[in-house]
Amino acid sequence: MEHVDTAHSPEPAQAPAMGFFSSSLPARTRASDLDLDGSNVAYWSYEPVNPTAQTRTILVIHGFRGDHHGLLRVVDQLPEMRIIMPDLPAFGSSEPFLRDEHTVERYGRFISAFMAALGLGPDTVLLGHSFGSIIAGHFTATHPGAVHPLILVNPIAAPALEGPKGLMTRLAVLYYQVSAKLPRRLGLAVLRNRAIVRIMSVTMAKTQDKQLRAFVHGQHDAYFSAFADRKSLLESFRASVSGNVAEIAEQLTLPVLLIAGEKDEIATLPDQHKLLDRLPDGTLEVIPGVGHLIHYETPAPAAAAIRTFLEEHPA
Repeated sequence: MEHVDTAHSPEPAQAPAMGFFSSSLPARTRASDLDLDGSNVAYWSYEPVNPTAQTRTILVIHGFRGDHHGLLRVVDQLPEMRIIMPDLPAFGSSEPFLRDEHTVERYGRFISAFMAALGLGPDTVLLGHSFGSIIAGHFTATHPGAVHPLILVNPIAAPALEGPKGLMTRLAVLYYQVSAKLPRRLGLAVLRNRAIVRIMSVTMAKTQDKQLRAFVHGQHDAYFSAFADRKSLLESFRASVSGNVAEIAEQLTLPVLLIAGEKDEIATLPDQHKLLDRLPDGTLEVIPGVGHLIHYETPAPAAAAIRTFLEEHPA
């Protein structure tokens, strides 16, 4: 039997971040961890600088192969909010599920347990990015009243295996399947190959700002390969391409904010409009000139949209 790849990747070199975060962010930051169902979960809390009557607690669910670092620029733009960001099980510094497959439904049960452990009540705002939008959307649909409201950034609004992107998705499925079957060292080398990670990063980045592009690529180099093992990575990838938000849209009866990128080639703008039409109480904010990396490239307008939405939908 092959040895299970339980070790995280070596600690990466620090990604260039000079000028991309405020000086006040470190003072807001508190790192913690807890045990859930036998697995250690790492999470970060960002306390409000000057709490106001509009201060809310926002629970953030990151995307596939990401961790809490990915949404930090958005967090930094919301200094009046209390924000909690776990590394999803099997990613970043969190351990994989001990016995269960890494499915959308299982990640939903993780959210329930995590919220219960931290005492997060129904006035909690839930925010999901990309794959995190699928997890957050399905959790909210199956747990009505657990959170209020729901915010989805670059939401996955259509089946990944259908339409013009279907072929590319199937090739990606093959990539993860082959990597999981190769000898351990070779399989990990393929998954963590810097050239492949850079191709993914270059494809998604839309900014023409050279410093910002360098920052985005540095972030992906540093954190995109911090997954626990090949088995959980393949399971999570299958979950990310087998579900979407549209399939449960009608069940989302609470206010939902969609923050979409005009040039998003993964979660396309036409699909966002179709998703909006299916939501009982939806709002769509389109950010021009950006694709699937709103959280890196345009955090200020994203944060502004979140702030306005929460003002319009108080606890």
